[in-house]
Amino acid sequence: MTSAPSGSLTDRYIQAVLTGLPARQRPEIERELRASIADAVEDRAGSGEPAADAEAAVLTGLGDPARLAAGYADGPRHLIGPALYSGYTRLLTALLVTAVPAVAVAVAGARAVQGATLSGVLGEALGAALTTGVHIALWTTVLFAVIERAAAPGRGARRERPWTPAALPDPPSRRLRYGELTSVTVATVLLCALILLSPMLTTERTPGGDPIGPLSPWLWETGVVYVFVALVVADLGYAFAKYHARWSVPLAVAGTVADVAPPVTLIWLVANGKALNPAFVQAAGWSPDVPRWVGIGLVVISVITVLNAVVGGIARARNR
Repeated sequence: MTSAPSGSLTDRYIQAVLTGLPARQRPEIERELRASIADAVEDRAGSGEPAADAEAAVLTGLGDPARLAAGYADGPRHLIGPALYSGYTRLLTALLVTAVPAVAVAVAGARAVQGATLSGVLGEALGAALTTGVHIALWTTVLFAVIERAAAPGRGARRERPWTPAALPDPPSRRLRYGELTSVTVATVLLCALILLSPMLTTERTPGGDPIGPLSPWLWETGVVYVFVALVVADLGYAFAKYHARWSVPLAVAGTVADVAPPVTLIWLVANGKALNPAFVQAAGWSPDVPRWVGIGLVVISVITVLNAVVGGIARARNR
């Protein structure tokens, strides 16, 4: 193996690669890359090719040093990579075109029923639509960015077992896949819209005409309601991601957490009496047994959801 002369194309190429890497990675990668280039140049030169031409050909084959540096980096150098970008854009588009208009129409209808002026109705609807769109874009992007970094090991990682086609996800039919995703998206949008609009979409009002929401005002005062909605959207994101990302342990763990987080949060809220609004219960004239049975029903549904998520996650892991 021969070494490249100082100031050669190889030195300039390696320097361009190392510039885009953290300092702690540079020594090892420089040794590895320099040895690889030298071996490749020596092989070509041994076949009779001039050394300068051989060096240029090897570096050309390696490609853009910035792209090579991105491959050596510990994590992805993009926010949403090509493996997940298609699912990301589909989910984001589906949420925006369904949730934003639905929220705008619901808010406009609620304000109109309350007797607001036309400018007030339009202003409230536009504000709700913008807020909903920003939250959807933010949390969807955050979700896929986390999945990108959890499911994609760096170039330096070494797998104990080589990859085989058995690791590929099962190929469901296109119609079945998109039918399932569409139904899940619609259900999620409706659930989130009902939760966020529940303070206005109610049958009970105060003597002064103000609406009394069925859900505890504490949820809005503390911001827990927005955390819960974000968890529900994250679960929807995993439903899309599992069709577009190759199965891996980090992705499976993240998916199981996404599945169980909303029902576990709901169980905690019910157990601590933070789910229903006592003022609504009183205004509706409910007996003490009604809130208790509502809470029991929510807990039972949540427990079934958690068990289904855990069993499903274990089954998918065994199949892999």
